[in-house]
Amino acid sequence: MDTIYSVQPEPSSNIISITISSSSSLSTTPPRGDNTDSSASVQERSFYLRFAMRVSRARWFIFLRRVFHYQNGSRSDLGSNPFNSTTWMMSELIALLVQLTVITLTLAISKEERPIWPVRLWITGYDVGCLLSLMLLYGRFRYQGNMFVLSDIEQQHRGREENRSSHLMNRCRTSLELFFAIWFVIGNVWVFDSRFGSFNHAPKLHSLCVSLLAWNALCYSFPFILFLFLCCLVPLVSSLLGYNMNMGSSDRGASDDQISSLPSWKHKRIDDHGSDSAPKTDDPECCICLAKYKDKEEIRKLPCSHKFHLKCVDQWLRIISCCPLCKQDLSR
Repeated sequence: MDTIYSVQPEPSSNIISITISSSSSLSTTPPRGDNTDSSASVQERSFYLRFAMRVSRARWFIFLRRVFHYQNGSRSDLGSNPFNSTTWMMSELIALLVQLTVITLTLAISKEERPIWPVRLWITGYDVGCLLSLMLLYGRFRYQGNMFVLSDIEQQHRGREENRSSHLMNRCRTSLELFFAIWFVIGNVWVFDSRFGSFNHAPKLHSLCVSLLAWNALCYSFPFILFLFLCCLVPLVSSLLGYNMNMGSSDRGASDDQISSLPSWKHKRIDDHGSDSAPKTDDPECCICLAKYKDKEEIRKLPCSHKFHLKCVDQWLRIISCCPLCKQDLSR
């Protein structure tokens, strides 16, 4: 153990006092390995937090939340039906065209197959249902286009007619969904019943039926998958990261005027014998990018007295108007 001797003269007398202190009482800095591990863990947490923020601001995540609340909540506060949006109808169009193409090609190359159960009848019925769905989709698209083109007065005059056509399309859509549900049950009975096993006799048709049944099973389980994603997975990730993804997906970013009104300055290294006009920065590094402040780098101060790089915190505030450290909201 090292011993340190310090000699201090007494101001009132000529007596010199000697103080002995051991090195064990001195404050020691932690090993470099601990700093490296903690920095790595902070960087990893920051990466996951930025990834969660990007997901919460993505259009598909906002759309899924809108679909979930439209199906389970009050629809008066959500505006139009999300299933009648152009993006969703384009997705339905692509899915229907892919199914029709695959069914047509498979039926064309499997003319010599002789299945035990009426596979061709089931596939033909499914194909007819896809064609009817395609016609209904075109009607929905035209209806939505006319509603956007017409003025308010014309919409009032055509209100009854549009309500009748909308009611008719809803009934046709419900009938098609009922048909696909019944056809789905019949297909499962014929495919998975050992008495009607036809994989050896008609492998292509059998594989097509299994693919179509799997696609329908995925579509029917979509509400359950959406519930698990938004009500189980997203809250779990939010609690682990300390960032509410559902709140982050809403419009909570600060405006440019609010951001520019916050104080900012260029960082300068303060000397003991000099004076600078810039405020002193106590934090050695920015907690957003985990980089140390350098000379002439712009720094911004939030109302909670926390300081960050100007570019880092401006990008953060445009996403969510609160401090990255203490979560204090900006004054609106």
